[in-house]
This record gives sequence, structure tokens and C-alpha cells, in this order.
Amino acid sequence: MAVTSPPIPRPSLRRQLVHLAEALLRPLYWWYERRIKAEVCRGQVPRHLGLILDGNRRFARELGLPGHMGHEFGVQKAYEVLEWCLELGIPTVTIWVFSTDNFSRSPAEVETLMGLFVREAERMAQDPRIHAHRVRVRVIGRHDRFPPKVLEALERLERSTAHHSGMLLQIAMGYGGREEIVDAVKRLLKEAAETGKSPEELAAELDIGHISERLYTAGVPDPDFIIRTSGEIRLSGFLLWQSAYSEYYFFDAFWPAFRKVDFLRAVRDYQKRERRFGR
Repeated sequence: MAVTSPPIPRPSLRRQLVHLAEALLRPLYWWYERRIKAEVCRGQVPRHLGLILDGNRRFARELGLPGHMGHEFGVQKAYEVLEWCLELGIPTVTIWVFSTDNFSRSPAEVETLMGLFVREAERMAQDPRIHAHRVRVRVIGRHDRFPPKVLEALERLERSTAHHSGMLLQIAMGYGGREEIVDAVKRLLKEAAETGKSPEELAAELDIGHISERLYTAGVPDPDFIIRTSGEIRLSGFLLWQSAYSEYYFFDAFWPAFRKVDFLRAVRDYQKRERRFGR
């Protein structure tokens, strides 16, 4: 008696129509993307772009996957967006991948993320694109709660790109804007104590520069433009001190669904704004 295989389910008519529409629109989408890019390339790009990579877990859950799987999608998207930034010649990019508040997530998720950080730091240290474009990587934030294996991997990554003179890529890990300002003040007070300066003397001379020069980003221009995905309309403490005059762009889609055309539209929107810095 012959054994027959079960019939292979055919996609629904709706799904077939969606695929057909996507195939038909792909050339138009390609043309539209190239048109926006040409327009953006004629304008001035941000000197420093900040990216808040939000919505990885929600993206995965919408696909019916465990939330932690979203971080894998998010990593791949980060590499894509970095390439887009290189294409436009953006000199400095800061991406926020893990906040101080993220330590409050479940131990299993935090452990998964720590393993991901080790893997990606080692991968990035050997990535030929990083070295071909001379990307210099700095990791900013509080790292006292990171396991030794993570710290070692991050240090190797920084050392492997320290001699590069291209784009500066700052990866904010264990980062919180309030904590950064507190750390800057602590450093300032410690330096004053070491030189015998009294609190009154320090207070008399204290100005904005004293704080700025002791932030994690000291020596780096403040961000001109900050993009946050996932529809959340807030900074959550990202570059809190540095973003006083930044332009913001909040995008509804989750980070892994952020397309190149969305990125180009965001930069084009930035280029159309008039920056007055309070004047």
C-alpha cells in the first residue's frame, strides 16, 4: 500500500496577494529610496547621530517568537544602520544598546544579553568592514556590574580599533544619563579634593564646561540628531546633558523593522529643520 505525503498547505489568497503586491512595488520602492538618498546627499548630514534601539522584544513577540529572540534581529539591524551611516559620511554615531535600568530584567534575559555582547564584540573586532572604514569603537557607561568576560571582550574591541581615524562609533552599555552626570560630578569633586581645593572654591568657578569635560563623551560633539524607534516619545535619559539642543525624530516601527528608506526620510526631515540653539 503506497504511503502518500500529506498535502502541502497553500498560502491563503490574502497572503498570495500581499506577496504579489510586494513584488510589483519592489522596483518603485528601489527607485524611491535612491531618489531620497540623492536628495539627502545634497544636504548637510548630522555630525553626531544618536540612536535609541527600541522595540526588539515586541518585534519578536509580534512574530510569535520569544521576546529575547528580538535581540538577534536588533543586532543585525544595527549593522545595517551602521552601513547606512557610513554611506552618508556621518562622523560620529552613538547607539544605546543596554541601559542601567535593563539590569532589572529577568536574570535569564540579562544573561542572554551578556552572552550576546561577548559574541558581537568579538565579531566586530574582526569585522573587515569595521577595519576597511577605519571605524573607531568606544564603549561608554557604567561597567562595574558586567561580568569579566564581557569587559574583556569590550576592551579587546576598543583596542583593535583604537588606531582608526574614521567614524567614531560609541556604544552605550550600562548607560544612564543621570548616572553619567553623577559620575562627572564625582570626578570633579575628587579632582578638587586631590588638589586641595575647597568646596567653596570649586562652587565659585564651576561652569558648564567643568561638567562637559568629565562626561563619558568628553571631547565628542553633542548629538545633532537623535532617532528613537518603537513609537515611544521620550529620551529615557539618553545623552541627557548632551542633547539640550538636539533635534529628535520618533519613529513608530520597532527597531528591527526600521528600513533604509525610513532612515533616509529621518535624515531628510532633520535637514529641513532650522536649528537656532535658543537664539
